[in-house]
Order: sequence, then C-alpha cells, then structure tokens
Amino acid sequence: MKLVRRISLFLVISVIMLAIGGYTALKAEQFFYPNRYQSKERVNQVKQDSESTGTEEIQIIEAAVEEKPVVTADTQYLIEEVDLTKGIVDEKNEIIPVKYIGLDREELLEELEAYDNNPPLSELERGFQTIELTAFSKDHVVVCKYYKEKEDKGFYLMVADHFIVVYEQDKKTLYMNTDILLENLKEDLQAEIMKGKYIESEEELYHFLESYSS
Repeated sequence: MKLVRRISLFLVISVIMLAIGGYTALKAEQFFYPNRYQSKERVNQVKQDSESTGTEEIQIIEAAVEEKPVVTADTQYLIEEVDLTKGIVDEKNEIIPVKYIGLDREELLEELEAYDNNPPLSELERGFQTIELTAFSKDHVVVCKYYKEKEDKGFYLMVADHFIVVYEQDKKTLYMNTDILLENLKEDLQAEIMKGKYIESEEELYHFLESYSS
C-alpha cells in the first residue's frame, strides 16, 4: 500500500514539473518569436464584431503588447555601410546580435554608443567613422555605419592612467584608447612611449596593437 502511494506521489510530482517546464518553454518562445503567435481570442472577437455589424471585410490591427517595443529574435536587422569617400551605400541583412535581443530603443542606442566609442580594430582598419540607429521597431532595425578612407599619416603612442593611448600626428587629437598597460611592456619600449613613440602608418600601428593587446 505504501509503495502504491509513493508511486502515485511520484507520478503527480512528475506531471506537475512537466507542466511547469512546458509552460516556461512556451512563454520563452513567445517572447523571442512573437511574430509566430497571434491571439486567437482577439481574432474571434473581431470576427464576431464584424458579423454583428454586417461588415464583410475584416481588418485586424495588432495593438502593441508592451509599452515600449523591444528587439526580438524575429526582428529584421539591416546594416547600411556608407563609404563617404566614394559615396557608395552597401546594404546587407544580418542575424540580430544576441546581445541586442530584449533591448528597447534607448538601450540599443547605448550599445551602439559604446561600439562607436571603442570600435574593433577591424573596423578602424576599414576607416570606420561612426555608427547610428536610423530606424527602430520590434519588426525592423536599421543601423548605419560610416567609413572613410584615410591617407597615410603618423601617430604617437603615449601614456594616460598607465594605459597606452594613440594620438594623431599633432599629439593633441586622441585617435583611440587601448587596453595595453605600460608596465607590461619591455623597459626600453616603455621609455620610448613615455617620451612619445612615433608610428609612421596605420599598418604599423595596428601591427603594434595586435601584438601587445590582451
């Protein structure tokens, strides 16, 4: 008898856990893929209202579920790359970055600002200038990146708060910050940078950064 009760209790707990797991998975999928779901109750209600008024054409207008639209896995992500030198615009659709999913417009702007302040080396090599958000909705996000070919010019490696920073040839215009600690370099190289080490070209600069970046 005790064995039967234990088996029954185990089955009840298993059914409850299965139900909770299924409900959680359904809610997660509805959040990340909202365009796959429509409210059947809303559709039926609109149909009933249409039939009662004798309207032949049914128009369903989806109301926003959230006060603020957010990026989802279904959001179309379009990148426009603008070559300021040649006046060419290249458009391409990409998969929305995972770190953007769940962000509203203000939060996405903050992410893009961080990218703008510290772009990858690969972007700087292409002449990256800036990035901006030109369109935002839960269905469609457009990001515009601007590039400009740069003439070969020199740079200076200097120190700020124990980190290596790069200044343009005038030694006044900050070109970029780095994560390279001065103390991690050889003593002779430290001495050069503390005086202002001259780098002749972008190619030489990126080679240095790639060699010493963590």
